[in-house]
Amino acid sequence: MGALFILLLERVGLVIVLAYILLSIPFFKDVLLQREKLNKKFLLIIIFSVFAFISNFTGVEISADQQIISQLFNPLDPTSSLANTRVLTIGVSGLIGGTPVGMAVGVVSGVTRYLQGGNDPHIYFISSILIGLLSGFYGNRFIAKKTFPKPLDGVIIGGVTELVQMISILLLSSNTEAAWGLVQFIAPPMILTNSIGMALFLSIIQSFKKIEQETRAVQTHAVLDLAEATLPYFRSGLTEESATKAAQIIKKTMKVSAVSITDTEKIVAHVGAASDHHKPPHFILTDLSKEVIASGEVTLAHTRKQIGCHVDGCPLVAAIVVPLTVRNDICGILKFYFTNQEELTFVQRQLAEGLGKLFSRQLEYGELDMQKRLLQDAEIKSLQAQVNPHFFFNALNTISALIRIDSEQARTLLFNLSAFFRSNLQGARTNLISIIKELEQVDAYLSIEQARFPDRFTVLRDIDDTALKEYLPPFMLQILVENAVKHGFKGRKTDNEVIIKITTEADDLLVEVQDNGVGVREDILEEIGNQSIQSESGTGSAIENLNKRLVSLFGNEAKLHIETSDAGTRVWSRIPKKGGYNETIDRGR
Repeated sequence: MGALFILLLERVGLVIVLAYILLSIPFFKDVLLQREKLNKKFLLIIIFSVFAFISNFTGVEISADQQIISQLFNPLDPTSSLANTRVLTIGVSGLIGGTPVGMAVGVVSGVTRYLQGGNDPHIYFISSILIGLLSGFYGNRFIAKKTFPKPLDGVIIGGVTELVQMISILLLSSNTEAAWGLVQFIAPPMILTNSIGMALFLSIIQSFKKIEQETRAVQTHAVLDLAEATLPYFRSGLTEESATKAAQIIKKTMKVSAVSITDTEKIVAHVGAASDHHKPPHFILTDLSKEVIASGEVTLAHTRKQIGCHVDGCPLVAAIVVPLTVRNDICGILKFYFTNQEELTFVQRQLAEGLGKLFSRQLEYGELDMQKRLLQDAEIKSLQAQVNPHFFFNALNTISALIRIDSEQARTLLFNLSAFFRSNLQGARTNLISIIKELEQVDAYLSIEQARFPDRFTVLRDIDDTALKEYLPPFMLQILVENAVKHGFKGRKTDNEVIIKITTEADDLLVEVQDNGVGVREDILEEIGNQSIQSESGTGSAIENLNKRLVSLFGNEAKLHIETSDAGTRVWSRIPKKGGYNETIDRGR
């Protein structure tokens, strides 16, 4: 019995070694990870059927008088039996592939064992099918949970399935007495070795799965870091400058020989080996790149010929070429080059495919951002173009009246109106102007208003010197001052005062205009700046317009705030200084 245990353990060792080699092959690991798919189950049946052949033909022959004949691949004597690792291979196939795989491998193994002959071979055909069904039924639970059985599950199933075989021998044998003697002789070593073998097989799978998870975790971490580092560049589009910076980061992280990025016609970046001839803005050189642009499929090249570079002495001998897409349209390709064929690994391919999808999404989001910025910029400029058109008509009427009374003042006002008009035209083309320019706009406006209403109001300034170099949206101060002059004093002709105050607070500017007028009615206070208001003195559309521009440029934090009482009104906004402006604002400037 001890000798049989050692011989069977040797056979188990052979199966385990083969299993270890098999699990080192990426293809088989891919099959295991997708074992719920029908085509993968078919492959598992083929693989474990090969194991079943090996298990049957490397068995240990037991003669009728229970002598051990340990020679491999011996034809069986009609009175002999066979102790082997058949139960191990059938059991593992069922645990991994479920009922269809366990059943199919059980049939293959049973037929093989039946054809080997020996004493009552039909017993082993039947027991093989029963073992396949039992282990497959148990394995279905793990497939449903998308997990693999643990070594302890292997010990349990190994013991149970071997017991099924021993019971089959006792119940189906033509000679019960001989069957009982055989079971007593082979049961302990076979139950023990098959349980150990199944546990080892499953532990190898668990170990490789753990390594796979750790590898994926490292890859995920690297990809996330890479995505974060390259995000601003890919969002800028496939320009030579942004693509080159992205390629440098990718090459450093991926540790490949070269990284190349192209659009659909020309190279926009190439970093690393062969940069003497693969360089922007040359047209695409390699046949492989042109094929990928045409097909849209990830493609691998393992030779210089497959790459198809027509420059003699090119050191690039292997490549992974990944298409870059925007809304399912090819917009370029990402290429990972190698000067050593062995460096192109399964892990490198997985990373390359994942990065290609990630960078495609970044390009897509970048294009959406660009469209959003263009739309926002157009909206802001449209709002700016609407600022106070009726003011020009009032000013012209005032100048027309002054021409007869004071031609010199009329000339000065006409000059100021020209400056005001010029500022309006400039303001419609940009999102920001300097505070100094904005104050000139206010002065031009006030000179015309004070000519219309002499000595009716005074405008004071309280502005930090450090704030003068900062920027504001065009017409911001002019609208707030105009609103105070037109609506703040309700026909009061004296003691009217408006204060323009700009102070710096850390990274922000606090911009406020206050007056000592009669205040704002409570019933319309919430509506001012958010919608037009119908009233005798106007609609409030200029304030609404300004508030929309502030929110579009800087976000809700910059919206207008209104504080009012019977002692006057204060309108203020907090906007970022020049260094805190976002990309939209910089582009508008």
